[in-house]
Amino acid sequence: MPDPAAPSFLLGGRLAIDFANIPSYPGAPAEHLSWEDLIVFLQASGIVSAERGSSLLALSGSDPDAAQTLLSRSVRLRDALRLGFAAMVRKGGIAREWTEPINEILRITEGHDELVSDGISWKMEFIAREGGLDWLLAAIARSAAEIIVAGAQARLRVCANTGCDLFFSDNSRTHRRRWCSMAICGNRHKVASFARRHSA
Repeated sequence: MPDPAAPSFLLGGRLAIDFANIPSYPGAPAEHLSWEDLIVFLQASGIVSAERGSSLLALSGSDPDAAQTLLSRSVRLRDALRLGFAAMVRKGGIAREWTEPINEILRITEGHDELVSDGISWKMEFIAREGGLDWLLAAIARSAAEIIVAGAQARLRVCANTGCDLFFSDNSRTHRRRWCSMAICGNRHKVASFARRHSA
């Protein structure tokens, strides 16, 4: 299981992009998403506190049906985001069926924006009405909708490493970012290029 405190866990620059990338740790099959992966993501992205995360982890034992329902909805949302984001990267259209999982979450969750302080600065956070577990996905669905509405302005990219399929939002000054992470894929590319030059 990935470490929720690890800064490399969230590389996309936007909540929905990070969600589309999970699980994004070495050795994880792209199609797999476990209950633990989901809860670690919710904690790492600040949607739930560590205490709430612990109680949600226990839910798979105390109410497995509720946990499985949310996990299934999460997988459906994540897979739709991957399809939609891949189309955006290719400058293609977004199919209506890819937006339905987003709209489903937006429809069933009610809430509001609220200013929240971390003790140093303020940020705007979506506060959902807690009715069932679907509210856990509300901020992700909202972020996804904003990315789709922004279209090309979202500057959505996929990592240039052919062995990596992680998405990211290119917020670099020149808008020429190529790697999901310079420390991971960018560095691997530099090392491989160096090795090729010196072996020739």
